[in-house]
Amino acid sequence: MKISYIFREGVAGFRRAVLASISSVITITISLLLISIFCIISAKTSSLVENVRRAVEFEAFLEDSISPEQKTEIEQRISALEEIEKVEYVSKEDAARIFKEEFGEDINAVLDFNPLPPSFKITIKDEYNTPERAEELKLKLSEFSGIDHIAYRKDLLEFLDARAKILSKVSLALGILLAAAAVYFVASTIRLTIHEKRKNIQTMELVGASSWFVRMPFFIGGILQGFAGGLLAAVLLYGLTVWGAGSVSHELAGFFTVSLQFYLLIVCAGICLGSLGSLIAVKRFLVKSKGK
Repeated sequence: MKISYIFREGVAGFRRAVLASISSVITITISLLLISIFCIISAKTSSLVENVRRAVEFEAFLEDSISPEQKTEIEQRISALEEIEKVEYVSKEDAARIFKEEFGEDINAVLDFNPLPPSFKITIKDEYNTPERAEELKLKLSEFSGIDHIAYRKDLLEFLDARAKILSKVSLALGILLAAAAVYFVASTIRLTIHEKRKNIQTMELVGASSWFVRMPFFIGGILQGFAGGLLAAVLLYGLTVWGAGSVSHELAGFFTVSLQFYLLIVCAGICLGSLGSLIAVKRFLVKSKGK
């Protein structure tokens, strides 16, 4: 009987303040939808940034006079470093072939000799592919005897790192702002319901109703608002992803791919926001209503 009463009152509280409840649901929906879209963009962009990071390679150019034994020793020393994922030797002949493939000219025919030095193409592990650690690795490799100089896309790594940090900060600020707005509207709705039922609350307390029995209907009301907002946001996001995937080429359709778990997470986030808003409202306003 108590449980059924609590749920009935929770639903009834939703109906008593219809406009405020609808405003809360819409706010939660818009907040979660915007947060979700920004999370998807952030995740996809981060994935793209990481792919570009992985494509950034070091190239260690060797001295022309280096012997085969020295080359082998350098390769072993480089491979032994913890930062290194893979080392690939590029001979002078390989360098000339790559030059011809990229520029369409045979450098031997143009200059009558091959000025391109042998080198090692070095792929570093993902966790070391940051501007700071890349520069540390460059200094470390520069100390190796037989290496003439080190080249890598330092400017590209710094650009990617700066943009990734900006995106992370914007995502965090937007998420906090929108979540706070959703919690505020839920709390305001629950406050209106508490104010409307203040006489009933006082009566229930006079006849010995427990604190949780008085508070639970308002908590249920907040959960219902959060669930409705989260569900609506998930449905709208699904519609947007289907529309987006159908509006672009097959190669770009993957950008709009969202897992089922993400939709469930949106609904759970809505429930959490609704629960938090109701808890704040009950804690702040239920006590005040007792004395009125």
